Order: sequence, then structure tokens, then C-alpha cells
Amino acid sequence: MVPDGVSEVLLHACCAPCSSAIVEWLMANGVQPVIYYFNPNIWPREEYEIRKEESKRHAASLGIRWIDDDYNHNVWLQGVCGLEGEPERGRRCEQCFTLRLMAAARKARELGIRYFATTLASSRWKSLEQIERAGLAAEQAVGDVTFWAQNWRKGGLQERRNQLLKEYGFYNQQYCGCEFSARNGALTKPLLRQQMRDAKRQHQEQLSAMSAEVVSKLLLRMNHPQVLMAYWPLPDEVDIRPLIKHLVAEGCTVLLPKVLDDERMELRRYASEADLAEGAFHIMEPVGEPYNEDDQIQVALVPGMAFDAAGHRLGRGRGYYDRFLTAHPHLHTIGVCFPFQRVAEVPTEEHDVCMNEVCP
Repeated sequence: MVPDGVSEVLLHACCAPCSSAIVEWLMANGVQPVIYYFNPNIWPREEYEIRKEESKRHAASLGIRWIDDDYNHNVWLQGVCGLEGEPERGRRCEQCFTLRLMAAARKARELGIRYFATTLASSRWKSLEQIERAGLAAEQAVGDVTFWAQNWRKGGLQERRNQLLKEYGFYNQQYCGCEFSARNGALTKPLLRQQMRDAKRQHQEQLSAMSAEVVSKLLLRMNHPQVLMAYWPLPDEVDIRPLIKHLVAEGCTVLLPKVLDDERMELRRYASEADLAEGAFHIMEPVGEPYNEDDQIQVALVPGMAFDAAGHRLGRGRGYYDRFLTAHPHLHTIGVCFPFQRVAEVPTEEHDVCMNEVCP
């Protein structure tokens, strides 16, 4: 319900997915939102930038004013110092909300906007009571502003959020934002794989367009390799078949992996789809002779379920790529994924092989 006389609100936005349905509702009810992006809790910096750009893109598509405030993670860390081990919905979270909403209240007063609100109240993983206490504390401390304590989960907004997530093709993060949320959540490989499978289903209609964008970026990044290790994509992987076709036409030697019975992979040449037959796990594999000049390979394109900023890769759990890449440490690897498969941290083990690059 819109408070009487409200025509404008400073909306603290934690991310594009959470703000999308709220912004739509506000505008439909005659309230003009000003998006305020202040989230110094988000870690690492790469994750912050991805979320920021998605929020900025969303605002631009609607012609909404969008304000980017400073990212100073060290100051935020000082603000929650001593609370690092708190569980989710514990004291650290409430302190985090207070720090961010204090900044939102100050910005609202600076701009002469009477009301401020936050999209944090849209998440079912957050405590509404904590958010309201934080907002009211900011209201009282700053003065001349009013916190609009709205439960943005009701009225069909959660369902509409999920619809807009698909329509916009938003990057949909898999954790709150801070390193303590990611680490204390005991994220395991099986859990992250399930999260990625869920994310792929959410983005099913956008996968083709996303694949085309990734292929374009790969073409710019690889600088005309003469010998390339690629992969033949599964339906839920980035479709690099147009890239393979283009490189073959340019005279590049393209190699694809074939799984052997003893849990090894070997590379074989690919020239056309006539060189393929269904192999292990229903993956199309080359049928030619093994390629043994491994020192000639300039680039290796490696699919995965998730990648982080450090290049850590989450595979499907059978270890074929890790074993192969361990035996071929000279290869320059590029992890290939959809944008939403870039995560803050991939759980790793000693045998896991890091990528040299990740695209996008």
C-alpha cells in the first residue's frame, strides 16, 4: 500500500532481480523510484560489478534515474568486525542492513526525497523484522526522511520477480553477497550444481542468445588459433558449434575429447559432423584417430557448471577434465559458461584444475 502523498521514493536496490517487480509495482501505482545502488558488502569485486551492471541495465531500460554509490568493502568489513561467524539472519546481517540503509537515508535527505525503501525486503532469506529495525534506525539517526517498511513478497510480487528474471535474462546470484554468507552457508559441490541446474531452467529461453554473445567474445579473445581443443556442447552448455564451424573454415585444427573406458579423455580431430558418433554419457564424440601432438595446442575451451573469479571450475563430478588437464599442464585454458554461471566462490579440492581465463 502506498503511503498518502508519496510520489517519489529512493529505492535502495541490492540487485536487478529483486528490484524488477518492485519497480514495476511502484510505477504502476504512481510512485517514481530513484534507484540507489549501495552494496559494499558484496564480495568479490567481480561479483559486485556484475550485479551493479545488471541493476544499471535494468534502470536504463525503463528510463529511471540510477545512482551508484562508492564500493568500499574494507569499510564494510570494519562495520561488521567481530560478527563474521554469525549465522545468516544473525547480528551480522542486521548490522549490514543498518550500514546500507543509513547511507540510503542520507542520500534521500541529500536529494530532498522524503521516503526511502529497500529491495532487501523482497528476499525470503532475509528477516523482515531486522530490515525494518535497520530502516527505522536509519530514519531516526538521519532525520527528515521516512523509511517505507513494505513487505515486497506479497501481492504476487515474488512470482512476478521470477517472470521478469526470465524476460530480462538477469544474472541471478546464488548467495546474499558477502564472503561470510558464501562461506558460512557451507556451499558444497552438489548444492552448487543443483543451483546451476535450477538457474539454467530459469534462463532456458535465453540460453541461445547468451550462447551467441559468448561465442562473439571468444572470437575476439582467441586471436586466430591454429590448433584448438574444444568441446561438443550438451543442450545445457554454451553452444560453441558456430565457433567450431567458423574456425574449421579458417583452417584451424579443431580437436574434441573422447572419453575412454578407463576414465581418461583423448583428443581427436574434427572436420565436420560426419566425424561424430554418440559416445559416453550421450555426448557426440569424434571417431577419428587420436591426436598426439599436444604441444601444438594453443587454446583449450573447457565447459563447466560454474566458475569463480579465481578461475576455479565446477565440473559435473566425474573428473575427466581435471585428469586430462593435470596431464597437460601447458594448455592455456578458457572456461566457457553462461554469465549466470559466474559465482563468487567454487568449492575446490586439491585435484581441481584452475582455468587461465573464464569467458564471459
